[in-house]
Amino acid sequence: MIELNSPAYRKATFALSFGSFLVFCNLYLFQPMLPVFANTFDVTATKVNWLLAASTLGLSVSLLPWAMLSEKIGRRDVMLTSLVLIPLVSIASLWAESFWTLVLLRGLMGIALAGYAAVAVAYIAEEFSPMALVMAVGGYISANSIGGISGRLAGGFLSDAFGWHGAVIGMTAFTVLGIGFVYALLPSQQHFSASNTSFRAQFSTIRSHLTNPLLLLAMMIGGINFAIFVNIYSVTAFRLVDAPFNLPVSLVSTIFICYLAGTLTSKLSGRWANRFSVFSGLLLSTGITFLGVLVASVDAISMVIVGLLIVGAGAFFTHSLAYGWVSRRAEKGKATATALYLVHYYVGGSLGGFYLIGCWEYGRWPLVTLGAMSLAAVNVLLIHLLGVREKTQTPSVVEPTIVK
Repeated sequence: MIELNSPAYRKATFALSFGSFLVFCNLYLFQPMLPVFANTFDVTATKVNWLLAASTLGLSVSLLPWAMLSEKIGRRDVMLTSLVLIPLVSIASLWAESFWTLVLLRGLMGIALAGYAAVAVAYIAEEFSPMALVMAVGGYISANSIGGISGRLAGGFLSDAFGWHGAVIGMTAFTVLGIGFVYALLPSQQHFSASNTSFRAQFSTIRSHLTNPLLLLAMMIGGINFAIFVNIYSVTAFRLVDAPFNLPVSLVSTIFICYLAGTLTSKLSGRWANRFSVFSGLLLSTGITFLGVLVASVDAISMVIVGLLIVGAGAFFTHSLAYGWVSRRAEKGKATATALYLVHYYVGGSLGGFYLIGCWEYGRWPLVTLGAMSLAAVNVLLIHLLGVREKTQTPSVVEPTIVK
């Protein structure tokens, strides 16, 4: 097993994190450009959200097939195949002439990205020792946030300078170079055993995950958390290019630097899980996320930035705890369990976009705040139910690495 702070740990976590960085750069490249695409294709804010929703929905529906394939051929091969597909889809998108063609290609991008996202945590769970696992997952999710920031900044600045085609070309070139680094550094698996079970048996495993309240509740918490988080940023982009702010897209894209707060808190989540309870962390971080929405309600750039920092800090802490919970509590089929978590996560983000951007179109920020509050209230209820369910489990099922 790969032990915490060993040379193998540093090499493996860097490779995993850099691959994650590439995935999330490409996933969120278009998010800051949504107002640009709305003008280019003459569509509403809610309709243009399909460019983000298509990629996240494509990713979500593909996670399980990729995870099931990885049970047969291994995690590493699936992750590398996924990465190679990314620049191929990006190149194809340069020839898109209509809005819906571009939406379709963004859906295909989500499918390509899903292979890496579906099995990376399962790779960690199989190759890392228990103490190294919680730290590695935190680091992996930190790379998610840094990749998301970088992709959005690239989209904002490159599109302002060279148009959206230039942004895609630049990201494609960077991705091709990055794939070489991941291929060279990602260690071969030493603890993976190919499954000889049929796909029917794998579906049975999926059904067992979905009927396990400890897993299902955590998945739902992750999805609602993401619905709030990612779409508050999308709505803020529309808010800042509109009156009274009237900011250019390149400058608006810098709001995603606020994700750095999440990079820090996702790292801290592993320490919290090992020292305190997961449930107290989930409740605290959900409250912090909604506090950020309230702070951002003030019509001043400084308060919007502070609010987004708070939102990022709370949401990534929630995500890290819920994601780690699923990876630890799944007794079999870890790849399918973590993939199911991400299905809920990205479906939540996709549907939440139509909900919160719809709130923006019909009631501006006050209605967005009410919409976010309703989602946060649902998550508080789910966290409470998760805590109650956990206490009813037999001692043999309780994860020993979590200090209550």
